[in-house]
Amino acid sequence: MTLHMRPQEPGSGDKAPPPVDPSGAAQAFPKAGPKRPASRAASEPHRGAGAVRALHWLWTHRWFALAVIALVGVGTWQMARVLIGPAVVVDVVRRADLVQTVVASGHVETPYRVEIASQITGTVEEVLVEEGQPVVKGQPLVTLEARELGAAFLQAQAAVAQAQARLRQIQELTLPSARETLAQAQAVLLNAQHSYDRVAELSRTGSATRATLDDALKALDVARTQVRSAELQVFTASPGGSDAVMAQTQLDQARASLDTASSRLSYARIVAPRDGVLISRAVERGSVAQPGKALMVLAPHGETQLVIQIDERNLGRIAIGQTALASADAYPDERMKATLVYINPGIDISRASVEAKLKVEDPPAYLRQDMTVSVDIETARRAATLVLPTRSVRDAVSQAPWVMRVRNGRAAKQPVRLGLRGATSVEILDGLAEGDTAVPANAGIVTGQKLRAILP
Repeated sequence: MTLHMRPQEPGSGDKAPPPVDPSGAAQAFPKAGPKRPASRAASEPHRGAGAVRALHWLWTHRWFALAVIALVGVGTWQMARVLIGPAVVVDVVRRADLVQTVVASGHVETPYRVEIASQITGTVEEVLVEEGQPVVKGQPLVTLEARELGAAFLQAQAAVAQAQARLRQIQELTLPSARETLAQAQAVLLNAQHSYDRVAELSRTGSATRATLDDALKALDVARTQVRSAELQVFTASPGGSDAVMAQTQLDQARASLDTASSRLSYARIVAPRDGVLISRAVERGSVAQPGKALMVLAPHGETQLVIQIDERNLGRIAIGQTALASADAYPDERMKATLVYINPGIDISRASVEAKLKVEDPPAYLRQDMTVSVDIETARRAATLVLPTRSVRDAVSQAPWVMRVRNGRAAKQPVRLGLRGATSVEILDGLAEGDTAVPANAGIVTGQKLRAILP
């Protein structure tokens, strides 16, 4: 039988006919060799679709995937931490200068305060200053109503003028007049004496009668009396005489009354007793001032002291003459030098502290009464000694301080002996050498734990 094969038109999309064997028989199946490329090409679309589905699943469950990755990372990190220990920034023993200080707080205080009060009772007419204002000696602070005091002063002035006039009258009129009267009386006495002598002579010769002699004697007695009276007037009007002394006494009394009136009038004007700063004011216009009632409190200029409370545990470290640096809380960046000048011999039981006072050598202008201050008193100094930050010392206040020393990658307890104690470092006298490392107490490391020491 003869097979007729119709050739396939190109581009028809039909598959090519199987090859024809030369013997005339058609090959029903292709050979195994040409089939392998066709199989790989057919699997590529399926593989691409699987990758897309995988990416879609990861995107849809991205947070879950991230959580899984994080858990794996944390687990790995925890495992590494357990195996090699945490990384810890350690402190290194080194040589440095160390200053031991005692830190305390207190306040600014002048050695004394002056309470300003009125010496008389009166109504306040005007207040001329404010609290906190600096004043100078003699500066008016308060004035009181002084109408009555002014009238009394004028009256005293008038009394002085009257007494002065009386004394001048005695000196300029009474005394000269008394002296003239005395001279006239002495002249009359002299004439009376001559008349009596003449009449007495005539009486002895019988030329004068007894009556004439008696009249001459009476005239002589009257003249003598007038002289004595004139002499008394001169004496009383002379300096040291009764009239002069009385006039002088009246003048002195008038002047004393004037001084009293002047003083009382001056009391109506209250002035600053000395230079200083007014730290309080308890008076207003219209108030009634009374003797003994403080109107203001003055902190005089001069020596300024810092009064502090020191823990009694530090009592053995401080001594008179030690220097210190102080700063006011209001000006923390400003430092002032001070010297310890007083230590109270008694202890405040309630606060377990002792009071001490420091003298400020050159008080700054901003320093005010009762300001809060912080003070660092230098109690000892050591040069080029072994020091370690205080944070790495444990049980520092006990009898057996120690540090967590790093040895062969592990934390080991190491007893130490301490010396001076500074603000942030302590002196190591025994137990550690220069270059040794210690774990800070707040690092959370326990004895025997592995760690990786990181130098600062």
